[in-house]
Amino acid sequence: MGDTRDLGLILDAKIPLIAIESPDERRVLSLLLRLAMQRTTEFHEWSVTRGLRRGGFGSDLPNDLSLHEPEALLAHITEQPGPAIYALCDLHPWLTEPKIVRYLKDIALDHESQGKTIVLVSHRLTTPAELGRFSASFQLQLPSDDELMAIVRKQAQEWGEQNEGQRVKTDRETLTKLIANLRGVTHADAQVLIRHAVFSDGAITESDIPAVNRLKFELLDAEGVLHFEYDTESFGQVAGLDNLKRWLALRKEPLLNADSSEGLVDKPRGVMLLGVQGGGKSLAAKCVAGAWGLPLLRLDFGALYNKYFGETERNLRNSLAQAELMAPCVLWMDEIEKGLATGEGDNATAQRVLGTLLTWMAENTKPVFIVATSNDITRLPPELMRKGRLDEVFFVDLPDQTVREDIFAIHLHKRGANPDDFDLPELAKVAQGFTGAEIEEAIVSARYLSAAQNQPVTTETLLAAINRTYPVSILHAESIRELRAWAAERTVPA
Repeated sequence: MGDTRDLGLILDAKIPLIAIESPDERRVLSLLLRLAMQRTTEFHEWSVTRGLRRGGFGSDLPNDLSLHEPEALLAHITEQPGPAIYALCDLHPWLTEPKIVRYLKDIALDHESQGKTIVLVSHRLTTPAELGRFSASFQLQLPSDDELMAIVRKQAQEWGEQNEGQRVKTDRETLTKLIANLRGVTHADAQVLIRHAVFSDGAITESDIPAVNRLKFELLDAEGVLHFEYDTESFGQVAGLDNLKRWLALRKEPLLNADSSEGLVDKPRGVMLLGVQGGGKSLAAKCVAGAWGLPLLRLDFGALYNKYFGETERNLRNSLAQAELMAPCVLWMDEIEKGLATGEGDNATAQRVLGTLLTWMAENTKPVFIVATSNDITRLPPELMRKGRLDEVFFVDLPDQTVREDIFAIHLHKRGANPDDFDLPELAKVAQGFTGAEIEEAIVSARYLSAAQNQPVTTETLLAAINRTYPVSILHAESIRELRAWAAERTVPA
């Protein structure tokens, strides 16, 4: 009802040109037909393949193939007497041609006497500047939770009719989570996603949620700047970081309930993870999404930047809009200093990108939790770090003795070895100063060497691999010492 009322107000305001951006063309045409019938006004549809047709009746008007061409179409509309609504579905590629723009302007100028309304329909529209004062933009409302539930019931009913009256199996918690993950898509896309979950096995289970999120991301089309991370971990795969784990556990429900009328107003915004390279910051970002059961999106700053003026900021705005549509989700900004550092390179572009990001962080109301990782926080602008932008800054330090033992146990177990067969305290002692990534690489190196010698991996082969490795804490001892000293007084230990 909201779409019908809002678009009806635009029609009643006698605006001659209306631009509707939507991938759901059928829904737009159905809405326009309903409004035309309420106003007893003629309604016509046009596409480049079918030409001009009377809306809702499916007959060509007139039987003239030349009306497949935009110029001939607009000339025909100009000559027709009386009021009518024309939905033009494929005109957007020609909106840069002067003659097409002139025809539209003539129709708009004659609107008061002729009453003809042109509705441009496309997935993306850019209205020519000289038509701006004659036009209005309109966007369809996205389905509410109740509408999404109605689509679920309809798809479940159809599946039951095709399977001898069986009922689709699910539970309330999974169904609630599915609805939450469907927010931000159109009615047509929601039907596709729900059908994908229901018709695969006649059940809506926890395992359907990641598949629905992947398909949802593909339908939204993020243009290569935002990436969907398929492999997320559980916090059981991360050793240490106890403070971060406790902090995140307290904020899970407030984030997931952020769209609820009973939810907390102060939704969690995000965290900055600062630390040594290879210390586990990226893994922690993946684990936040895995532990909360949310889709993980990674913002690729390398793909963000574009040589054309204004394109970089547009790429960022589009990516952030995509993240909002995927909400609730985790937005991972890896090595954020490489995209926002303003001390070198194209300083003006970096400043504009920073301004765009800060504005979004201040105004966004959707449950998008940011996990930003950085190896050098001193390169980041202070505006980004103040309270209110992000909730906390955690420092991921080099692992201590106990954490190193846990890291050895985790990576040995992942590779099919029994950690109890190894002297973990001795391995952890010798690996002092190693990051988690360096410990993993030592295990990989020992496995390759043992396989070449046709021998099993032992504590001795692991110790030999460790002793052949010079960790980053030695190779860059001075910079790491400075980083740890800086973080000791300014950050929270993870």
